[in-house]
Amino acid sequence: MNKLVARSPEFHDVLSAHQRIRAYLKPTPLHRYASLDALIGTEVWVKHENYQPLGAFKIRGGINLMASLSDEERAKGVITASTGNNGQSIAYAARLFGAQAHICVPEKANPDKVAAIRGMGATIVEHGERFDDAARHALQLAERHGYRFIHSANEPLLIAGVGTQTLEMLQEQAGIDTVIVPIGLGSGAAGSCIVAKAISSDIRVIGVQAAKSPAVHDSWRSGQIESRPNETSAEGLSTGQASEMTLDLLRRHLDEFHLVSEDEILQGMVWWIECCHTLAESAAGAVLAGAYALRSELAGRRVGVICSGGNTTVAQLERALARVRD
Repeated sequence: MNKLVARSPEFHDVLSAHQRIRAYLKPTPLHRYASLDALIGTEVWVKHENYQPLGAFKIRGGINLMASLSDEERAKGVITASTGNNGQSIAYAARLFGAQAHICVPEKANPDKVAAIRGMGATIVEHGERFDDAARHALQLAERHGYRFIHSANEPLLIAGVGTQTLEMLQEQAGIDTVIVPIGLGSGAAGSCIVAKAISSDIRVIGVQAAKSPAVHDSWRSGQIESRPNETSAEGLSTGQASEMTLDLLRRHLDEFHLVSEDEILQGMVWWIECCHTLAESAAGAVLAGAYALRSELAGRRVGVICSGGNTTVAQLERALARVRD
């Protein structure tokens, strides 16, 4: 499933993706909040990917990929695995371009995200306890039925597409010198690295991952594909094994990698509400948690943070609010 079969995307691929998707997506807002500046102790700009039509950044990659497929590939249908946002992206883009999408999800996936995927006409296949189980099953189904398999990390068209979020950010605020992004398998972070380092090698890119699902973090440190327990409740950060393409890009370009606890992620979700009047999902909560933990080294820098999505459930929000009250 992790075999690297295509070249890694480069900056010109992100520029092409930007031209390709602009007919379908407007640039998302970039805002600054006094309360967030005070919390982190420096100037912070928020890229609001929660404003996307599906409430998350992944839609950029889905549209870039589907727009690039041949008519034959679209006719055969596509398949991917997802904990929610990637599946929504592929389902939305497939409907837009007249293709049938099949989305494999863990059996206990976010029910709101699953309902949204199904509502866009995709076929839902529930399989396994975790993302990695669903991903293995998706590859098996692709080989059996001839679907175009879409790996959520080892897919240059997805990486180039999601890289456009950082391109927009740095076009609007050229003085940003640090970008902080959440990392599950790392497509968003890899895209951010490609863009930031192409614009200036001095721009620091910092990734944040859940300590209870540290496979990519540990692989980044060791230089090898590592498998680790995948126990985070943050579905956007849920992965048990790193992938070659994103890991290679992160190893070459990511400046720093930070782990946050489940409690820190929940606190980050509440900070989004308190400081930015923003409902953010757990992966975005990890970004603010990481920025807060690193605030001493961020002092004096102009920081851009990715609010990767707002697709949280009422139950997740209640858990975050209850944890902060304790």
